[in-house]
Amino acid sequence: MNYQLQLRTPDSNGNLVFNTIIFDAFKVNIVERYYGLVPKSCEVLFKVRTLDDQLIKRKDGHVKIRIKDEDYNTYKTLIKVFGTYEYKNKLISRNDAQQDFVHFILRLVIMNYNLN
Repeated sequence: MNYQLQLRTPDSNGNLVFNTIIFDAFKVNIVERYYGLVPKSCEVLFKVRTLDDQLIKRKDGHVKIRIKDEDYNTYKTLIKVFGTYEYKNKLISRNDAQQDFVHFILRLVIMNYNLN
């Protein structure tokens, strides 16, 4: 499955960071919320949309998912890689780091959404 990863889209600001993963048939919008003078992560949630921006409902009828508990820790670990010295200077495989992140989000999407 082809994808395009967009980190820190132009709409991002100090307290909100928007990331998007665009697949062939749908896209995942990820919102990270921060608070405080020294930004500290407050919560991470995501929504799945069609390519023409129609929201797709979860299996239980709701729209968004809050990433919490162990998944939250995994998310923070995976997203942190994109800011490391090794990633920026290509000392680690960028493709592998991006694939790990995308596979993690895709696992959450498959668990919570009916994609037909």
